[in-house]
Amino acid sequence: MGSETSGSSTVNRRQLLKWAVGALGVAGIGTAAVVATGGTADAAVASSKRFDLTDPSDMLFREILLQETRVLQSFSFDNTNKHLYTASLVQGGRQLPGESRAYTGDERAKYGDLCITRLDLTGAEIGRMYLKGFGHGVSIAVEPSGNSAYLWTETSSVEAPDPNYPNDPSKNIGWGSRIGRFKFANGSVLTADSSKVTTFSPVAGADRTTIAIDPVNKRLAVRYRLSGAFQFGLYDLTAFTAGTYTQLAHVMQPTDIANPPSFQGFTTFGQYLYLLEGEAYSASNPDPGNTYQSVIDWNTGTRADRRLSAAGSSLAYREPEGLAIQIPDTAKPTEARLVTGFASTTSATDSNKKASFYYKDALI
Repeated sequence: MGSETSGSSTVNRRQLLKWAVGALGVAGIGTAAVVATGGTADAAVASSKRFDLTDPSDMLFREILLQETRVLQSFSFDNTNKHLYTASLVQGGRQLPGESRAYTGDERAKYGDLCITRLDLTGAEIGRMYLKGFGHGVSIAVEPSGNSAYLWTETSSVEAPDPNYPNDPSKNIGWGSRIGRFKFANGSVLTADSSKVTTFSPVAGADRTTIAIDPVNKRLAVRYRLSGAFQFGLYDLTAFTAGTYTQLAHVMQPTDIANPPSFQGFTTFGQYLYLLEGEAYSASNPDPGNTYQSVIDWNTGTRADRRLSAAGSSLAYREPEGLAIQIPDTAKPTEARLVTGFASTTSATDSNKKASFYYKDALI
């Protein structure tokens, strides 16, 4: 698949290379084995270091409560204001302003209704808002703006069968078909057709669109399904926001990652795309589970490494849910963290969900 453009602007390869230059400098990709993903790449991304997936994970938060009782779906950091934003489906039994009744959890999943929780870096909740008709919350991105932020999410939810319940329409899931950008507003409820939401359709004919952000290099990664195949495009943040959808890079998702249930999130940093896969603990998937992280080279489309993660392995219920980049000190952008989220239950007798976050910070 070649680059795609939209609008009146055209961008040459030299300009793409200029945009692609990140703050990480030039480094090799390390000594890990390179494994083909089954796809090709079309890219012009400056060389950078990558996260060492063999680096033991450190704990950021363990078992913090979010606004809703539903499982964590994804998260992203506002590194400027030191906030953490999480996405989860709206819990069953909640009635939002303007609604005539409370809806069940299955209905919320079908309609694509999300809750965004904002936390500080002690793990305390400091705000929330609700999104109706947006999607499943597979991945979100945060763009700081003053003392608040713009959020990027999937939107324009389209109902489809849940692969776990293909013959039960009551279990259908809403998946985003477009990308939306909006300002976080504490306590508000947004619908997908709100004038406060700017929508983007970067790839004609694509669906299942979700987004992640590289906060240092100011780039967006969009995952989408086109002609039945999941793939990723990398874009300059400023150009994308202006409606110019020239891909800096394009890679196919590895064919050995199932969609769903095992694909659980992605993010991007410098030259590399990071993928998360795995399922919750169960009788057939006991500790240490099957949570894997992969790193893909945007320039070649090859998988540089794939490792089993033992982060949070002692959680009673442990389901991987999302990846994001954290920059603890914005004055030191190369001191980054690759953060993985996990959902867990409150206890064996209380199914209310908590969220845990672990990170790797060694670059090679």
